[in-house]
Amino acid sequence: MEEKKRSLGCLFPLTRFFIFLKVYKVKRFITPFLFLLVIAYGANQLQAQIEILLPAPVTEVTVKDKPNDSGESIIVRWKKSLDDGAGSFSVKEYEILRSVEKDGVYNIITTSPAGSEEYIDGNTIDGKDYYYIVRTTDGVNFIDSEPTEAVRSSAQWFHRGRINMLVAAVLLSTFVLWFIRRAQRGEELYIRPIAGLKAVDEAVGRATEMGKPILFIPGIQDMDNIQTIAGIIILGRVARKAAEYEASLLVPTARSIVMTTARETVKEAFTDAGRPDLFDPDKIRYLTDAQFGYAAGVDGIMIRERPAAVFFMGAFYAESLILAETGHSVGAIQIAGTAMPAQLPFFVTACDYTLIGEEFFAASAYLSKESRLLGSLKGQDLGKAIFIGILILGCVLATLGIGWLTTLLTVGQ
Repeated sequence: MEEKKRSLGCLFPLTRFFIFLKVYKVKRFITPFLFLLVIAYGANQLQAQIEILLPAPVTEVTVKDKPNDSGESIIVRWKKSLDDGAGSFSVKEYEILRSVEKDGVYNIITTSPAGSEEYIDGNTIDGKDYYYIVRTTDGVNFIDSEPTEAVRSSAQWFHRGRINMLVAAVLLSTFVLWFIRRAQRGEELYIRPIAGLKAVDEAVGRATEMGKPILFIPGIQDMDNIQTIAGIIILGRVARKAAEYEASLLVPTARSIVMTTARETVKEAFTDAGRPDLFDPDKIRYLTDAQFGYAAGVDGIMIRERPAAVFFMGAFYAESLILAETGHSVGAIQIAGTAMPAQLPFFVTACDYTLIGEEFFAASAYLSKESRLLGSLKGQDLGKAIFIGILILGCVLATLGIGWLTTLLTVGQ
């Protein structure tokens, strides 16, 4: 009621004036003219009052193609309404309207809450013109901005905010190729020794001297897991040594495809060692896919066969401690390798040697001495050393209030 009184109050002064003219008998031909004047003036004032009730519109609406993306996205930005949290009629939300023609029909595509000043339209067609309007509403009344100019979305070839990553990748690749070339020329490349890999020959030799078998466990995952692949590569090295020393090798698996791959790997290793007659496919067997069923089966083999050396190479989960404890109880020398962070503490505690994460994946280069693998390993090590140095330098500069290196290393979204 208050707003209505305020809106119609503008009519009262002229109405009283009209009555005055009537009372004092002003000429009749003037009266209709004055009456129309009163109506026009009142309507104008009423319109002004209605406009005051509307929230203030947004300003500075701009549109542009979203940079550094694969296309189909347009950024709409605006300067929020003066009534957004500060005016008499608080803004509830902004409605984003879109059309393919400037004077065409605009449809609401989304709403943004009060306080927002940007919206990314991720549902556009590249190469097609779009026009936008930002509507300000307080939940009852609304007011639109002027339509924007035409804008088109497009894809970009390069993400300019990630050039630093491109430089890092090129630098690392250069190191790798350089060391591979050096290894192919026959140069000796120094690689930090890993105790767990050096112990492989020792473990196989111990089993041979004691007349006991070697037990190799390639994890519980299938061949699509990179850790299983790394474990099978190490199995080839262990199998070759077992063939040279004429030791018995047992390989229980939890996946049928892993069993088939392990058989072929062991067979090839025995053949390369000149002892194909010692290869027994029945010693590489499939137990079960069930996690703890497999653990129980392997524990049974440990108790019955009492191996002198046990290798855990692959992906393991909660069964890792069960297996490692059983192997320790039979007095076997145990070497483990995995990239599962949650299982590493169990292997470190219960095993004699443990290949931790990256060491496990690098084992193939250490054991095979193949030039491409050695060059890749050496190049990566050098690249990591340089990047660690850059990070340390960046921390020091940031502590001193110098931020240019931090900005240089920041990766764009």
